[in-house]
Amino acid sequence: MTDIFTNAKRSEVMSRIRGHGNKATELALISLFRQHGITGWRRRQAVFGKPDFVFRKLRVAIFVDGCFWHGCPWHCRVPASNRAFWKRKFAANQARDRRVSRVLRQAGWHVLRLWEHDLTKRPTVCLRKIQRTLGGSEKSV
Repeated sequence: MTDIFTNAKRSEVMSRIRGHGNKATELALISLFRQHGITGWRRRQAVFGKPDFVFRKLRVAIFVDGCFWHGCPWHCRVPASNRAFWKRKFAANQARDRRVSRVLRQAGWHVLRLWEHDLTKRPTVCLRKIQRTLGGSEKSV
């Protein structure tokens, strides 16, 4: 299908779209926290890189990376149209993710990145990773 906008206009329109995370995926992680008594987390905190969940006292930042936007090697399918754009977009997102993780770690934060597919298909694996990152206990402060 032909785009009705010029490249410049399409870029302007797309730049105005602001996401707020993947609600279903974040709710799944909240459910996992609650089922296992994990407390002390906050959302939408003013932390570099905008982590999905923050445990401030423990300086832990958790990101749930969506398979499409973060270029999951197993599940991301590059759209057929405008493939070069999408490949650049995914590469830029992955580079940003690496930079955010590096900056947070240099600032003394523990960074945990979970794939969307792991959270939905292997929640116990995610739970173990979270518990290890939080210090092995099921509860946090």
